[in-house]
Amino acid sequence: MLFGLCLTIVSSAVGVAAGAVQGYFGGWTDLLFQRFIEIWTSVPTLYLLLIISSVLVPGFFVLLGILLLFSWVALVGLVRAEFLRGRNFEYVQAARALGVSNALIMFRHLLPNAMVATMTFLPFILSSSVMTLTALDFLGFGLPPGSPSLGEMLSQGKANIQAPWLGLAGFFTVAIMLSLLIFIGEAVRDAFDPRKTFA
Repeated sequence: MLFGLCLTIVSSAVGVAAGAVQGYFGGWTDLLFQRFIEIWTSVPTLYLLLIISSVLVPGFFVLLGILLLFSWVALVGLVRAEFLRGRNFEYVQAARALGVSNALIMFRHLLPNAMVATMTFLPFILSSSVMTLTALDFLGFGLPPGSPSLGEMLSQGKANIQAPWLGLAGFFTVAIMLSLLIFIGEAVRDAFDPRKTFA
């Protein structure tokens, strides 16, 4: 859970910042960023993860850095669309006419409008982060041996067919935890939704 939360927070911050810059400035900045993201997302992520994990000594921060290289692109398109839509609103143009800086406009006026859509994706990013680490641990490319890991428990369940409670405990723990993460994320999204607040 700690790994998933750290990865979600850092990758969301990077993705929101990149999408905000793309959507607000547009033009060549948006075009060059989009081409870079298209090339970056075409890289086979799982194979590269396995190669890097087999070369470097696996650890918490090493895996966090490797997964951060690819997880930040999940929110870029969403935030970019919100900023592209909002940068031509009248209150944004009025703020520009008053001499408000671009950074202040992006942070104070446009970012709150993009937060509801962003919060919708956060539980899915968190659950995918947890499942990615679980899969790497199951394959033996994750955290060092001895670390508390659901992937290691599932691997032990596979190796010990005569003890089915190991595999069943890992399976039900993963299923219940992912369901709870989605429910918590939905509740947080509803709390940030101004339409439901006013209702």
